[in-house]
Amino acid sequence: MKPDFLTNVAIALASEADPARAPAMRAYMRDQFDFIGVGTPQRRASCRSLLKALKGSGTPALLEHARALWELPQREYQYVALDMLAMHWKELDAESIPALMALAKDQSWWDTVDTLAGIIGDVLRHRHDYMDEALRDQNMWIRRIALLHQLGWRNKTDQTRLFDYALALAHEKEFFIQKAIGWSLRDYARHAPDAVRAFTLREQARLAPLSFREANKHL
Repeated sequence: MKPDFLTNVAIALASEADPARAPAMRAYMRDQFDFIGVGTPQRRASCRSLLKALKGSGTPALLEHARALWELPQREYQYVALDMLAMHWKELDAESIPALMALAKDQSWWDTVDTLAGIIGDVLRHRHDYMDEALRDQNMWIRRIALLHQLGWRNKTDQTRLFDYALALAHEKEFFIQKAIGWSLRDYARHAPDAVRAFTLREQARLAPLSFREANKHL
């Protein structure tokens, strides 16, 4: 790791910090995380050049930077890590997935987990490495990633896998799982509405009402 990277990120964020915003940001995340009060546009603008400079640094360096940022107490640092991974996802490969999953298990909430699901989906490039195992993981957030990793794949979506995953977790009472089932189906419905409509009607008794409503929201 470049020894000054974290210092420069801290300086960049501090230049945009508005402590008066921090309590509302913390409350929005149910008081689970500390904030320094930097909004998304300001965070991305202040750190863009630092993150661009990492181009070509390679997978180990990117993952090392991500882990170092993840271990800092304020939530904006995890967001910077996600900005970095999203910017340089083409330098990652399937072997990076366990490290990304490890981040998802640490300081977990929907804001970081859902972004990681998108990054993992990009890295997999329409493959499904580690996803069958993720679906059976004891950690709820990892199961959520398995449900969401195909978001935006449209005609590249593995329909059988999508429907099988939805049914495999349909019995769960956890809100974030039920919501993810519905979200994944609703996203695919933009490409294959008839298939999703037929599936949800056929399996309505097994799907949670929340999942069914979300899946059919725009049908």
